[in-house]
Amino acid sequence: MLLKELSSLTSPLSELQLSQLQLALNDLSPTQTAWVSGYLAGISQASGGQLQAQGAVSQPAQCVTILFGSQTGNAKGVAEELYEQAQAQGITARLVNMADYKAKELKTESHLLIVASTNGEGEAPDDAVTFHEFLASKKAPKVPELKYSVCALGDSSYEFYCQTGLEFDERLAALGAKAVVPRADCDVDYDDAVSTWSELALIAVKATLKEATSAAPVAAVATTDVANTYSKKKPFKTELLVNQKITGRFSGKDIRHVEIALDDSGIHYQAGDALGIWFKNDPILVDAILDQLELDGTQTVTVTNETESLRDALIHRFELTQSYPSFIQAYAEISGSKKLAKLLDDKTALRHYCYGRQILDVIDEKKAKLTAEQLISGLRKLTPRLYSIASSPNEAEGEVHLTVAVVDYQQSGEQRIGGASGFLQRLEEGAEVAVFVEHNDNFRLPSNDDTPVIMIGPGTGIAPFRAFVQERDVREAAGNNWLFFGNQHFTDDFLYQTEWQGYLKSGLLTKMDVAFSRDQAEKIYVQDRLRENAAELYAWLEQGAHIYVCGDGDRMAKDVNEALIEVVAEQGKLARSEAEEYVAELRRNKRYQRDVY
Repeated sequence: MLLKELSSLTSPLSELQLSQLQLALNDLSPTQTAWVSGYLAGISQASGGQLQAQGAVSQPAQCVTILFGSQTGNAKGVAEELYEQAQAQGITARLVNMADYKAKELKTESHLLIVASTNGEGEAPDDAVTFHEFLASKKAPKVPELKYSVCALGDSSYEFYCQTGLEFDERLAALGAKAVVPRADCDVDYDDAVSTWSELALIAVKATLKEATSAAPVAAVATTDVANTYSKKKPFKTELLVNQKITGRFSGKDIRHVEIALDDSGIHYQAGDALGIWFKNDPILVDAILDQLELDGTQTVTVTNETESLRDALIHRFELTQSYPSFIQAYAEISGSKKLAKLLDDKTALRHYCYGRQILDVIDEKKAKLTAEQLISGLRKLTPRLYSIASSPNEAEGEVHLTVAVVDYQQSGEQRIGGASGFLQRLEEGAEVAVFVEHNDNFRLPSNDDTPVIMIGPGTGIAPFRAFVQERDVREAAGNNWLFFGNQHFTDDFLYQTEWQGYLKSGLLTKMDVAFSRDQAEKIYVQDRLRENAAELYAWLEQGAHIYVCGDGDRMAKDVNEALIEVVAEQGKLARSEAEEYVAELRRNKRYQRDVY
């Protein structure tokens, strides 16, 4: 963040006050700075433009609070755009991460707009857990004067679609709050739905504010520095520097170490952040779809007011390497497929069908004649893929590194390749790639360098821990570092082996436990290594260690969580419920953080 130097010559503050203010601002994120800006602006307006001599302790009564709960950054991005729109319309607003929200303030709110994603199997994102639990508890106050609306982000391919947003909506309504705009449930390609909800929500808020301001828009402070010039909607186009396969010749996986130039872009990232990759669909896949549907790829179509060939539109604009309920429904109606129609009546069966199938697999179910317009109207807009960053910016200056597993599997006897991973596999060094940084404040190293760190990352889940260890090295952190890694085979799948051996030799990496599942008759996984090291693991936790998990969210993360609970119960001599609360408390205190997918 770029902050102007504060000077007592141009300020009514004393030297001590200026020093304290500068120190406070240096520790704030752009989101927190934006909130402080809106907060102080509201106080200033309420007092006729003069800041009160005595510090005000509550937000202006007529202010819209925009709360967000975000796991990967999407909800945060939506909330930040909403905040900027509110500012532009002259609406006094404050932007707050749910993790920083004081629940007792709820009863004093007049207007509340919530943007929330859903994590895992209907779980609230990490930074929303405390507020989510508060709303569901008996401590939540009645709020009959509160006007609100909820924007829920989710993925319709999952069972608990937009569950967290739904629960926020239902609970606020039960507490007596009035929805000024109905909840918006937004799928993966959420831009249009979010835009509509944002417009309606701000119109409703402005109409119901008792004292809508007519003052000029209040500018957000330092929220649009160079680092934020590039975003999901405006990615940075740069060069692929390195594209190296790092698994052995006999490995069943193609895992790649990727290095991308950031040059003088001004893009900043931290260990724990993710990199968004805008990819292009494989032309071979596009041609197969066109052939199956007997469509002419040279015919023109119009997408978001731009005209191009159907083939180019399918390569650049639409999601083809996943299947999803909206397309299955559209194609079932056009093709008359009884199989697909039956799936639509069984959500569980539909979800299982979508997993591992691509658009080509759906249209292979039954031959159908449809127009280009019918095809693209049923397709979901292409969305970028996020990859955990595998480098520290202080180690890999001017670059960002990724660890990418190429999605490659068989479906009905035919090879299927992932969208973004296949794109990166095909991309030659020196080629152009469009990227953006997605900040993840829910996955951060402890600020105290003396704090011990436990990292659990099987497979490509090792990526952020490469960044963590690099960062700890640069900072000369004194805290101990313990890494758990797992994969199929030692010989072919030990990612970054020489680097870890070097860190162990230097002493930076205190301890490393590995689990190669296929190197013996009985499969061994990282959770098994946790149990084997139960006494030492518990001792580290009791000494204040932070624990991090990255990788598969469907099975591995659940198994690791279960192992942690068992270790705590066994070593702490606690009942199951007490051990669960111990682990939950670690999460609430940000000592147990997960980056799972």
